[in-house]
Amino acid sequence: QVQLVESGGRLVQAGASLRLSCSASIPTFSDYAMGWFRQAPGDEREFVATISGSGHITYYGDSVKGRFTISRDNAANMVYLQMDNVKPEDTAAYSCAATFDAGSYYSLVYEYVYWGQGTQVTVSS
Repeated sequence: QVQLVESGGRLVQAGASLRLSCSASIPTFSDYAMGWFRQAPGDEREFVATISGSGHITYYGDSVKGRFTISRDNAANMVYLQMDNVKPEDTAAYSCAATFDAGSYYSLVYEYVYWGQGTQVTVSS
């Protein structure tokens, strides 16, 4: 049974940095592209970043480009989201997601098969 478990969310001040982690219980982890999405209360789920199974291809949402970095450690079945220079508008529940990597990049919610429960990030001004 596939499980994705996020951690690292917390309350931070604007301009700070934090790193989110996602542990994936996927036997063939490198066969899966991983993504981060976020959702604030009352808003739709928003694409943040995705990384290919090999880790060689990354893609970011416009609102985080240049501030956030996605990475993965296939030996440890982990994916990370480094968040730098955070802003109050980054406040949301952040979830990681997985989908079989067929050679494209995946930025849409419906493209992902497995989802974690989320970790809350709150940025104060």
